[in-house]
Amino acid sequence: MASTRTPAKHFSPLAIGAPEPYRILPVKLERMIHFVPPHNEKIRAKIKDLAAQVDVVLGNLEDAVPLDQKENARKGFIQMLRDNDFGGTGIWTRINCLNSPWMLDDVTEIVANVGNKLDVVMLPKVEGPWDIHYLDQLLAQLEAKHGVKKPILIHAILETAEGVNNVEAIAAASPRMHGMSLGPADLAASRGMKTTRVGGGHPDYGVLADPGKDAAAARTFYQQDLWHYTIGKMVDACQAYGLKAFYGPFGDFSDLAACEAQFRNAFLQGCLGAWTLHPSQIEIAKRVFSPDPAEVKFAKRILDAMPDGTGAVMLDGKMQDDATWKQAKVIVDLAKIVAAKDPERAALYGVL
Repeated sequence: MASTRTPAKHFSPLAIGAPEPYRILPVKLERMIHFVPPHNEKIRAKIKDLAAQVDVVLGNLEDAVPLDQKENARKGFIQMLRDNDFGGTGIWTRINCLNSPWMLDDVTEIVANVGNKLDVVMLPKVEGPWDIHYLDQLLAQLEAKHGVKKPILIHAILETAEGVNNVEAIAAASPRMHGMSLGPADLAASRGMKTTRVGGGHPDYGVLADPGKDAAAARTFYQQDLWHYTIGKMVDACQAYGLKAFYGPFGDFSDLAACEAQFRNAFLQGCLGAWTLHPSQIEIAKRVFSPDPAEVKFAKRILDAMPDGTGAVMLDGKMQDDATWKQAKVIVDLAKIVAAKDPERAALYGVL
């Protein structure tokens, strides 16, 4: 017996009257997913100015919200969406996990009240496709009931060993899938990793250089990336199914250099953005997840030299072929999206 829906039914709405699922995800700029606590009235009052600075505003209802503030966070998020026009800024929420006492009300009340303003539901602690199937069906029923015009997407957080093990099945679970984020803190606990850091490296995780001729000489220690394997696995699953991969949180707000290094590693591996938990991280995400102007200009030269993407040319003494043309197109396409929202970087990129 097949464990997935047939191709003909994969893109069919799961409830009568629900909007048609996307066949290709909308193209949107999502360099940073900026977390805000909706139960905090002072932050809600500043949300319009904040929304102009970021690509995605996420109302966080899960971790970091005290138990006695869970309902206030949900109500605050709904009020925040009612009171503001966010323009092209994405609007997401991270609901509570599926086995919590707040999750059902999170989804039903938010879709009922502001479903047409909500772009993405971030689902924590996803373990397998069954978690996506449940939320997929529930969202379809609520969209149909409340007349939501476009499908609300699902973004999965990988923060358990079982979730990472099932990453490909999660990616394939639904056309409602938007992408995935690495959740390093809970994942570290799930795996039994010996670190209490929220993202980033660890000073004891690394390799030693080979011994030199002087056996007594100190050997250089090279710190390694704890999350390299998981990010690579997540990126592969996302790219295989046309989804978007993201680095999650970096918890040490005092170490901006390390935050930038971790974000850049994720960007180079194929992630499109990262979470920003503090305003100081917003500019880092913009800098890292926007293509470098010099790279954009060189990529544009490749595309100009190979208009149809075939053959091979020499540029600055280096051969460029169809493979580098594809890489160049990724960079230039991303630069065009960035330039449309960010006038400062549009000027740096020049004519695209």
